[in-house]
Amino acid sequence: MRIFNDLDAIGEIQNPVVTIGTFDGVHLGHQKILQTLKDEAESVHGESVLLTFYPHPRMILFPESHGMKLLHTQVEKMDKLSNFGLQNLIVYPFSFDFSRLTALEFVRDILVNKLHVRKIVIGYDHQFGKNREGNIEYLKDIADTYEFEVIEIPAQDIDEVNISSTKIREALLQGDVQRAAVFLGEPYELSGTVIRGRALGRTIGYPTANIEVNSDLKLVPGIGVYAVEVLVDGKVHRGMLNIGRRPTVVSSDVVNLEVHILDFQQDIYDKIITIRFMSRVRDEQKFESVEALKEQLKNDEKFVRTSVVFGV
Repeated sequence: MRIFNDLDAIGEIQNPVVTIGTFDGVHLGHQKILQTLKDEAESVHGESVLLTFYPHPRMILFPESHGMKLLHTQVEKMDKLSNFGLQNLIVYPFSFDFSRLTALEFVRDILVNKLHVRKIVIGYDHQFGKNREGNIEYLKDIADTYEFEVIEIPAQDIDEVNISSTKIREALLQGDVQRAAVFLGEPYELSGTVIRGRALGRTIGYPTANIEVNSDLKLVPGIGVYAVEVLVDGKVHRGMLNIGRRPTVVSSDVVNLEVHILDFQQDIYDKIITIRFMSRVRDEQKFESVEALKEQLKNDEKFVRTSVVFGV
């Protein structure tokens, strides 16, 4: 997959077939649209193109209230799109000035003059341009003038995308990582750097790696204990992850991510690791004593080892 951040650096794309969107999560609904994009590109011996924007438009237009949490970081999204077989990804820098382009300017100056679009694959409800004045009917009206074809994504598929994105976020915030995986088509992942903590886990026989998530915009599942797969240096290990405030051992308003990797002894400080959420084990609890916490961790470990289905 070729990635572009500058329209002037693109060069020639053979019979480009273009779709537009954020594609956060690249879930099963998105993949359906991408398959349509690929099929339409093949029908004209062309190349598939996704035009997306960064930062997310809501971050620019509503900087104080956008509240954005993303399913994918930019790197994660690029990897997923590449694995799915997208040929060209254009990450256009979104700005307030860009948001003032009229629908005509966007189509004429970017899609036609810069990309030389052959087909546009777009949903029935997509709006673009200043004051969201452009839509699929507008594109159909000017298609002959600018010599491109408009392929409408069925309403059912678009609704599926919107429903899936909402349900994934809701499921993750509720800790229902298995439900989220159904919509994503795979377990939810996040990556972060292992940082030094207070080493309290060592004192009760459950040393943990404290994780600093690499993006403030990345959605973190709800507070609780999870069975996870942990990717370290390309190898997959099983583990127990706690997302929470550690109420038994320390009083804090800060939400921490700590993973105990089963049967693992290596020093991984400062390494970037990836967490793959497999199942929720239980809510975070405040125990009467550290000994009670230790006993619960033993039960958690037994459950994770015997009852959770892992991919490794």
